[in-house]
Amino acid sequence: MMRRFMRFAAVAFAVAASGSVPVLAQEGSPWPPVGTFSIVGYDPATGEVGVAVQSRVFSVGNGVIWGEAGVGVVATQAVVDVSYGPQGLALLREGYSPAEAVREIVARDPDPDPERWTKQGRQFSIMNARGEVATHTGPRASDWAGHRIGEYCSAQGNILAGPAVVEDMVAAFESTEGHLSLRLQAALEAGQAAGGDTRGMQSAAMLIVQEDGGVWLNNDVVLRLQVDDHDEPIAEMRRLVEIAAARIERRRNR
Repeated sequence: MMRRFMRFAAVAFAVAASGSVPVLAQEGSPWPPVGTFSIVGYDPATGEVGVAVQSRVFSVGNGVIWGEAGVGVVATQAVVDVSYGPQGLALLREGYSPAEAVREIVARDPDPDPERWTKQGRQFSIMNARGEVATHTGPRASDWAGHRIGEYCSAQGNILAGPAVVEDMVAAFESTEGHLSLRLQAALEAGQAAGGDTRGMQSAAMLIVQEDGGVWLNNDVVLRLQVDDHDEPIAEMRRLVEIAAARIERRRNR
């Protein structure tokens, strides 16, 4: 029971500290409006699956990105309910397809605060460990909000400069070579170059998982990076990603 309570408390804290929050939040809302764009992606050559995000909010990675090796990844944002992340992974684990999981999560949402935090504004993407993906953008997610699904990827965001943000993210992911981290990074850079989050930049994060894909024993985390507060979080993420990608390449060539 105590362990369950601690998990609940951690999720509740993450809701307050991270994720994208809607412009539609009324005055007096505990959560200020921010925007987010993210990418989920899969590498069929390695079996790695990953997710990356950038937002004008402190420590966005704490509430938006989720992953489990052999299961998949989730990005949950916009009028965010952080529980969508664990729910998505649990449903994939039970054998749901991403599309089925998306429908089930939306149907289960009790919409506890429809005036200030409506379920109609939630946005999330679910990708399984085979690269199959489904993404949902609620009709009341803050403009501009939307998503684009490409080959082994999906880009999604809210409070963006326009549809070119997610379109260019997909194009960058599909055209970039090298490790999955470099492809996810290229997508973030392309999204920002297209106008990105209209509120600016503050933090970025990336997570890549694969069964036994990490260093040391029994480690399924290929890469976990967070830039929690930075004037140029995507540029700082690039520096970290290049260090990590070089080390991964050396390890795999041994």
